[in-house]
Amino acid sequence: MLRALEIRDMLIIDRLELEFQPGLNVLTGETGAGKSILLDSLGFVLGWRGRAELVRAGAEQGEVVAVFDLVAGHAAYAVLEEAGLPGSDELILRRINTPDGRKTAWVNDRRVSGDVLRALSETLVELHGQHDDKGLLNPRVHRALLDDFGGHGGLVSTVREAWRAVSAAAKAVVQAEADLSEMRAEEDFLRHAVDELGKLDPQPGEEAALDARRRLMQGAERTRADVSRALSALGPEGAEGSMGNAMRWIDGVIDRADGRLDGSVAALERAMVELGEAAQGVEDALRALSFDPRELEDTEERLFAIRGAARKHQVSPDSLADLARDLMDRLAALDAGDAGLADLRTVAADAEAAYDTAARALTDARRKNAAALDAAVSAELAPLKMDRAVFNTQIDDGSAGPEGRDAVAFTVATNPGAPSGPLNKIASGGELSRFLLALKVCLSQHQSGITMIFDEIDRGVGGATADAVGRRLAALAEDGQVLVVTHSPQVAALGAHHWRVEKRVADGMTTSTVTPLTPPDRIDELARMLAGDTITDEARAAARVLLKV
Repeated sequence: MLRALEIRDMLIIDRLELEFQPGLNVLTGETGAGKSILLDSLGFVLGWRGRAELVRAGAEQGEVVAVFDLVAGHAAYAVLEEAGLPGSDELILRRINTPDGRKTAWVNDRRVSGDVLRALSETLVELHGQHDDKGLLNPRVHRALLDDFGGHGGLVSTVREAWRAVSAAAKAVVQAEADLSEMRAEEDFLRHAVDELGKLDPQPGEEAALDARRRLMQGAERTRADVSRALSALGPEGAEGSMGNAMRWIDGVIDRADGRLDGSVAALERAMVELGEAAQGVEDALRALSFDPRELEDTEERLFAIRGAARKHQVSPDSLADLARDLMDRLAALDAGDAGLADLRTVAADAEAAYDTAARALTDARRKNAAALDAAVSAELAPLKMDRAVFNTQIDDGSAGPEGRDAVAFTVATNPGAPSGPLNKIASGGELSRFLLALKVCLSQHQSGITMIFDEIDRGVGGATADAVGRRLAALAEDGQVLVVTHSPQVAALGAHHWRVEKRVADGMTTSTVTPLTPPDRIDELARMLAGDTITDEARAAARVLLKV
């Protein structure tokens, strides 16, 4: 429910603070007094697209604040949650506009975009009038309105789920067909590549190991020659032979040296042991450097084969094993493709059948409740002095979609036997207003927490018909909140709360004000609406009759 509206520096409004109430709220005033500015300002804070220039001349910025009370379970909570905004039973919308057109908005003191405001507005306010092309006059929403009236939410959810399954299954079939076609186009390549890589059987890290072994064998020949020379230098023809000769020569004279050669003999013995160990190590290294020349040839051949395969498939050598597995999987999928595609087509056919069943159930419910809606609207048209008019909910076959296959449109005939057609094509202004009101009365029982605004919906009617319109509006407001901008005294008299909008000029400045009316004030306002500028005693008496005071 809209509890408060504060407007500053918007068009001809200087500063205005309004507090609305549950029930039927009526706003009256002369044409051009500023009633439409109130709706423009409310639309501005709700994010609706309207006038481009709203800031009052000379003001730095215009500002509108709207305060709503939310009942438990109100649809606005879901919008707030999706936008990451805090939710409470009080919702404060604030939006400012600068003369250069920049707009900034807040919800509960959190900065938000215009899209968030518009999403919230759909749960907070409905605006109805003779130019209501976004609501009841728009054929694109008639199906949703019928579903709301009939309580088809569960059936619609089932159809949507079935449609998602159909879409997913159809997408899977298309993708499988494309994949299979692509694989068939490269079947020869796949079979050749799988065979080639299968024979090669490359392993991760193998290329680096082969390269290292190859380098070792390539350098081994040069290294082995030097090691062989070192072994010769240490052996019998080298150091070992020379040290042996020295030992023999010393042994021949050691007895005559009076012990002077004992240390040298011990050192030579140690040296011979070290020399033997050195020679053994060099000999071991020489054996390690020995290789079969065919091993180098085989190593190089495999190394070049792996590198060639990597270049051919444009991958790294270490990725060849993964590529081989991927190609094998694709070849297996190709071999099993027809069977898999047949399975997917079966799933798609089952999904289509389930969708058909769900869509037919929804169509049956819509046709049943369309008749109920037609009867309900007809019952509402009688007190609105349109008992000869015919309202019909037309259901035709349409394109399959997430909400079924039905094309729903509300049509009317203003007189029996006259051709029927769309609401906004057949009905006159006054008739259109009453059709909209009758529809809204029938549909409103399934909505809660929404403030309904009727902008001069009683235009073109008067007398008993205007009284009937007012009574339907009052009935509509019994369990909620309705705001009516009206020029009809019969409608205004039925309001639970009454405001007068008027234009004033002071110091060359024109401003619009809104004044809540006391019971005596209401008599004068209704008298003005009945009599015009000059309020007579007879007009006041007639106003009292309307107000029942």
